[in-house]
Amino acid sequence: MIACCIFDLDGVLVDTARYHYEAWASLARDLGFVFTPEQGEATKGVSRMASLEIVLRAGGLQDRFTAAERERLAAEKNARYLAAVARMTPAEVLPGVRDFLCDAARHDVRRVLGSASKNAAAILDRCDLRACFDAVIDGTLATKAKPDPEVFLRGAAAVGAAPDTCVVFEDAAAGIEAAMRGGMRSVGVAGGESLAAATLRIDSFEGCSFEALAAALERKTGDL
Repeated sequence: MIACCIFDLDGVLVDTARYHYEAWASLARDLGFVFTPEQGEATKGVSRMASLEIVLRAGGLQDRFTAAERERLAAEKNARYLAAVARMTPAEVLPGVRDFLCDAARHDVRRVLGSASKNAAAILDRCDLRACFDAVIDGTLATKAKPDPEVFLRGAAAVGAAPDTCVVFEDAAAGIEAAMRGGMRSVGVAGGESLAAATLRIDSFEGCSFEALAAALERKTGDL
């Protein structure tokens, strides 16, 4: 039985993952090194400060900055990211997402946003998605970065769902691991082999019905 679907935000519901990468890459250039898209994959699904550590390590600068300086760098990155978010429109919701959320609602399944982003509320408002969710758990409420399952467990608790009745939708390996640690099934979205540990994988939500996905999860097939 599926009582609750928990969705990551960036790269799952909206294409903001590229904005995160562009902001980190811009900051890296200011610090004198190149932060590649391949390196940027490691920042998906983790907190801002954990992402900053990944970026600094990529440039060999992990021991250079004080705690206060790291806070400043993280704030600079966030300002660049928010400038991009401010230009977002509902058109940036990924194909099939709205239909799938509505389909899940028709099946009386709770919908929860579970994201490490502290900007989740702003993005939901810009993309006209807030009303699609029964609860929103983001980086302002959860303090532990994925692969810790805190954000997903808080999301399940917010709607009174047992972990084993929850399905997490993620595009990052850290999020898939967090779902497993939390005792939840998972659906890897458009992540290729990096999401091989997911219970099920889909290319996108386009053409994906809730009934078909639930049936595939029961069969525990690897792809849909």
